[in-house]
Amino acid sequence: MSVQVSPLNLERYELKYLIPLEMVKPISQFVESYCSMDYYSVISPDHFYTINSLYLDTPSYYLLRFKESANAFSFNMRVRSYGMGTEPPYFFEVKYKLRDFVRKKRARTGPEWKNILENDVIPEGLDAYSLENIRDFMHLKMTYNVGPVILTQYRRKAYLSQIDDYARVTFDRDLRYQEMQDWCVTPNESLLCHYDHPDSFEEPGCTVVLELKCEKKIPLWMVELIRRFELVGGSFSKFGNSMATHLNIPEVLSPGILYR
Repeated sequence: MSVQVSPLNLERYELKYLIPLEMVKPISQFVESYCSMDYYSVISPDHFYTINSLYLDTPSYYLLRFKESANAFSFNMRVRSYGMGTEPPYFFEVKYKLRDFVRKKRARTGPEWKNILENDVIPEGLDAYSLENIRDFMHLKMTYNVGPVILTQYRRKAYLSQIDDYARVTFDRDLRYQEMQDWCVTPNESLLCHYDHPDSFEEPGCTVVLELKCEKKIPLWMVELIRRFELVGGSFSKFGNSMATHLNIPEVLSPGILYR
């Protein structure tokens, strides 16, 4: 059984769909003809694992507002943890997006992740990709003066293709958030709130985000998956939707921020 995980540097297309929970099983069965579960799904009893993302922004929400603008290009910054968020690894991530095309740069760190952000101290012993990407992350942090604004959490089931150079299928459910102004990637269960509701999803009964991710060419089996299950593409920003739900200020964040 595969225990692969995503590489630290990625360039890919991301196709997103909102689906009901009952479609997860039949789509998984279809996908398993071409893919194997990733490492974290393999070791999880129900094959869904928990992801926590601490998103950064400026005091005036510049990155969030930029996503809302007419520009096709946008980017976000986050620190990611898994499970309860109390044990390494931790990942610094910058995700650049141009329409459906994404460039993602990650840096893998350990328990010292908070010291890096608070004191600009980059530890020794990082692999070459992590070192380069963490330097880029810190440069953006200082350039834009960003800090923590919100912590999101969701449960993911993920597959990696066994017949393509790179193709990935993920199901995300139980989307929750909490306001966060500290360098913390450990959620407080009593403070987490759901944002996977009709006002946010705009699709009654569809509370799961399905993502098909691939390199320059969409595999034929993905095309067949879309056709067979009559999937209708859209978009969904975990950062944008959680922030819009949290702020609940239409004048500040128009509905256009939700689907981008």
